[in-house]
Amino acid sequence: MGRSQTLTALTSAALLLPGLAAENSKVSLQYSRYQEGERNLFGVHSRFHPLQVDTTRFAAELGFLDRWRFDLAYTEDVWSGATPVATAPLAAQPNRPLVTVSGASPLLTGQVALDADLNPLREGRKESRLVHVLAQASPEVRRASDFALSYAWDEAELALLGGFSFENDYRSAHGGIRGRLDFNRKLTTLSYGFTYTHSDIQAILDHDSSPYIVKDRYRSSVRRLSKGGLGLDQLLGERRDFAFNLGLSQVLSRNDLVSLNLAYTQSQGFLENPYKAVTAIFVDPVQLGRPVLIGDRRALLEERPAVRNQGVVGVKWVRYFAPLDAAFHLGYQFARDDWGISAHTLEAQWIQPLGGGWTLAPRIRYYSQDRADFYRPFLLSLQPFETTAKDPLGREIWIDRSGREFFVSNGDFFDAQGNPVTPPDDVAPKRIRFDRARLPKHFSSDHRLSGFGALSGGITLAKEFAKGVTLEAGFEYYTHAGSLKLGGGGEDAFADFHALVANAALNLDLDALDWRGLGHHAHHHGLHGHHFLPAGLMYAHMMPKATPFMAGYRLMYQSQNGSLMHGTRRARASQVVAGGCGPLPCRFAPRKMEMTMHMLELMYAPSDWLNLMLMPQFMAMEMDIGERLSGSPPPDPAVFEHGGKHTTGGVGDTLLAALIRLWQVPGHHLHLGLGLSVPTGDVHLKMRRMHQQEMGLYHFDMQLGSGSFDFIPSLTYTGERGRFWWGAQVLGTVRLEENDAGWRRGHLAQANAWGGVSLSEWLGVSVRGVYTFQGKMEGDVDGFSLRLGPMDFPQNAGGKFFDLGLGVSASVPSGTFAGHSLRFEWLQPVLDDFYGYQLEREGALTFTWSYAF
Repeated sequence: MGRSQTLTALTSAALLLPGLAAENSKVSLQYSRYQEGERNLFGVHSRFHPLQVDTTRFAAELGFLDRWRFDLAYTEDVWSGATPVATAPLAAQPNRPLVTVSGASPLLTGQVALDADLNPLREGRKESRLVHVLAQASPEVRRASDFALSYAWDEAELALLGGFSFENDYRSAHGGIRGRLDFNRKLTTLSYGFTYTHSDIQAILDHDSSPYIVKDRYRSSVRRLSKGGLGLDQLLGERRDFAFNLGLSQVLSRNDLVSLNLAYTQSQGFLENPYKAVTAIFVDPVQLGRPVLIGDRRALLEERPAVRNQGVVGVKWVRYFAPLDAAFHLGYQFARDDWGISAHTLEAQWIQPLGGGWTLAPRIRYYSQDRADFYRPFLLSLQPFETTAKDPLGREIWIDRSGREFFVSNGDFFDAQGNPVTPPDDVAPKRIRFDRARLPKHFSSDHRLSGFGALSGGITLAKEFAKGVTLEAGFEYYTHAGSLKLGGGGEDAFADFHALVANAALNLDLDALDWRGLGHHAHHHGLHGHHFLPAGLMYAHMMPKATPFMAGYRLMYQSQNGSLMHGTRRARASQVVAGGCGPLPCRFAPRKMEMTMHMLELMYAPSDWLNLMLMPQFMAMEMDIGERLSGSPPPDPAVFEHGGKHTTGGVGDTLLAALIRLWQVPGHHLHLGLGLSVPTGDVHLKMRRMHQQEMGLYHFDMQLGSGSFDFIPSLTYTGERGRFWWGAQVLGTVRLEENDAGWRRGHLAQANAWGGVSLSEWLGVSVRGVYTFQGKMEGDVDGFSLRLGPMDFPQNAGGKFFDLGLGVSASVPSGTFAGHSLRFEWLQPVLDDFYGYQLEREGALTFTWSYAF
């Protein structure tokens, strides 16, 4: 996380470098949510939430030194919800509820009845329908950074590419080049590119599914982990991708543009999805001829080819309709690979300006693909899954504990030389599993490799609030169905699903911004010290007069790491065991927690004395639970206990505020803040089930919000004289209600005092002291919680804290980039006095960017 923050900060800071020009420069901040609908489980109610993905993305294209450009994109995804782990006959009831678990649960093994023609039977009748076997995925966070450095000539451009992507189970890095050549007075453009990606897979297999999945094929790639008392299977793999692309675009007229694109990708290595299995039904041939046969249902990790070659050709036409001032985009793409998949994509978009800065863009997309050669919903094999080994003479082979083999014929035992022997007490039949050669070489039941069609339609509405400043919002509906496949013959309806995508974005076109006079205007109204405010302050800055807008982005990273604290002292393990969990003995304790918050800050000044603010948040948290505490009770076999990493993320609470100017004279300013926190963050997040046992709600600090409406009053004073500036703020958070989960965070009171000095017209440094009182938590969770350690008990929250902040601020007062502000602050804990037992605080980093227009 630190590396990604640094890259973002350096890119933004590049705006201030001497010689940097605004040519070809853009900045955007985007948020989207992908939400799948329920899968068809044929009457079985699933306790699992459908798949959900929350994504935030910051992107910048910055032109500098006349012909150079640096592009950066940072993306953070949070994945959670249920996904299919396999497909099975409905007759096997693979999602049926268990006695110990409410709702559907993945059952990957068992028996299934078949008729003489090997059709699955349910209650004595033929049942040909299939169903997905769902498993709950633990929330995961993916962080990716992509960047490019390019140089442009009059009729050419060349760029160097790079990037990284990090997840708990998947890490990749890529590099490459891209370029273009212009011909025919720039009416014709040839583009090209090459990238190489190397990926390491370290997948921790599903806790529920892994014990029931046959992994013999990957025996050398699976290692056993023990984290926090939990035995886990980790599958290791390596993957390499080589990608080439070539494009040609041609301006046909002042209103028409066409382009042709060719791409080729070769993938090598571990191409399987480590979380997908294939149901195999093994039938012993000795049963053939019976009216009802019993099959042994098992799950095998999917096996894909180790190489995939893909080719893509695409064509696009763009037409501008002058009478409507609108543009129409129409594109078609054909893809083919050596796995047998042929795919067609047709998409169209209409971009219609509406006047007053509004733009409406409806779009539609159709996609269809054939199934992969090795796609099979499930396997049926005429052989026993496991049987007793036999020698060439048909005698059973038995084995003792030392590995010596014996042969059994008519109940008598013989050694390898054929001599009769008395077998030892620990002898047992030697078991061998199925003959893999009698299965297909490759197989997968991943529905994304099946034959299907997908139809999606959406609309985006954008508003340009000032020249070069645009806010947009949109949604899209997506439906996936085998019946939509081109030419028919797609997968059965069990694999159908739909999804909704909602997105919002703030876009700045730095080339189009009207910079004239902004810097002089801001300086004239005494904003010099305001723009140098410490980054960690909230509700501390007001706009100078009516009508201006301000857009901003805030990133905060907070870390707790080290010892468990009690009051002002470190707590020993014995103290935590005895007192950290109320009347119960503690078994585990956290050893590290990280929180990342992304916030979009929008401010509008309807009058000289009033500012209105809207601040949506996106949260991501990760807590690492240590090994079992020394001196804790031994494990209870009736209760599933474990440590390891827990991750959550998604939309947090949304902040609304009104700032009211009370007093202002040259060099001094005082304003009142009235804020309201709206509980849009989820406080019902549950840990995924482990080995068919409920784990209950996540720890208090891993929930995404307070769950209550909170009143946030503040009073802020700022002053400045010459190169020096200072200020003070008191702020509170009053919890107005208990949330519907049964608890309420403690009230908060905070006092801030700061001072700083301007090192130049645009650069300042600051020192801030912060005293925070966080009240005790009230109530407790209404639902089930496993109660692993102190983080699951409400008495271990709140306290009194003193921090020291060191900050750097940059504000451009005039010239090309007037109106932009960048601020950094590191907040270092100085004194902690915790209520109960809590993890030691390590510090917090805050970065903000804002632009007034």
